[in-house]
Amino acid sequence: MPSVILLVATRKGGWLFHGDAGRRRWRADGPHFLGHVINHLVLDPRDGRTLVAAGKTGHLGPTMFRSTDRGASWMEASRPPAFPKAQEGEVARSVDHTFWLTPGHPDEPGVWYAGTSPQGLFRSEDGGDNWLPVAGFNDRPGAWAAAGGPQDGTPDGPKLHSIIVDPRDRQHLYLAMSGGGVHESTDGGANWHPLVQGLDVVPGFDPNNLAVHDPHCVRLCPTRPDRLYQQNHCGIYRLDRPSEQWVHIGKTMPTDVGDIGFPIVPHPRDADCAWVFPMDGTAVWPRTCPGGIPGVYATRDGGASWTRHAAGFPHEQVWWTVKRQAMVADAQDPVGLYFGTTSGELWASLDEGENWTCVARHLPEIYAVEAAAA
Repeated sequence: MPSVILLVATRKGGWLFHGDAGRRRWRADGPHFLGHVINHLVLDPRDGRTLVAAGKTGHLGPTMFRSTDRGASWMEASRPPAFPKAQEGEVARSVDHTFWLTPGHPDEPGVWYAGTSPQGLFRSEDGGDNWLPVAGFNDRPGAWAAAGGPQDGTPDGPKLHSIIVDPRDRQHLYLAMSGGGVHESTDGGANWHPLVQGLDVVPGFDPNNLAVHDPHCVRLCPTRPDRLYQQNHCGIYRLDRPSEQWVHIGKTMPTDVGDIGFPIVPHPRDADCAWVFPMDGTAVWPRTCPGGIPGVYATRDGGASWTRHAAGFPHEQVWWTVKRQAMVADAQDPVGLYFGTTSGELWASLDEGENWTCVARHLPEIYAVEAAAA
């Protein structure tokens, strides 16, 4: 059985956890970029060597780092994501940080996509060294207003995330914005249209206003690319293309837990199976485990029902949550699940979520976790 590497991005650096063949022992490699905010750390599955890290280097601002030797050495990107200088009469935009990284299609080695805060889409064709704006998205009419403009109240800033490349067609792209909704392109990013039908918004707001749509995370099913799952500010949803109507599948979650959270993880081989980590989204949005009791919930029937898994977790007084990029599955059989918490704990399950063990404690706040084949 091939081993697994966990790539952990945190508020104060990045770590690589190398697992043994049984995924039971883990060797920590890090910290890399200690003290720097690392929002996302991703290994290119096309070559198995190239790492790209989205960083914010303290007072020096946002940048990107690259490694072509699995983290043994690093280089800063020659041209990190940046908006063009505003022309007269235009609203000036500047990248606060790069939030999301997605490798391109297998047919396009060296291509990467990045999502930023405020919401911008960028593309690299040289392995993450030089990044250029995707004008078809960033400069489309009404883009700034649809993203909420400077008044967007998303904590830590508005974000473009969940960049998805259809494995069957490199021209077919999805992305999501908090706020701003889910969007699709079928021509490589030249043109886009929203996919928000069926999605609820906070009561009192107009669902026809894209700016108030707040997808937390959108994922595509690897073995059924026409199915997408979404964890939204207002619940859990599923979309089966070619339909453009999202179905609210979180209504079957226990009422005392609810269906609010950030991450959602589809099974790598079973499109009817997905996992979520609910949080308390009531009242002032404390963003903690509901009632201080953590649990992972799984569906095996496309959202018709959900089962709680919590073996190995503490039973009370747990006040962390899991961010949208911080829960992931590997491709092993049985599937391994991993997540990182806002209190710096890294957890693993080797049996598809039924039992859990803590891999690491006392890391900085974890922003993202990725799993890659060693």
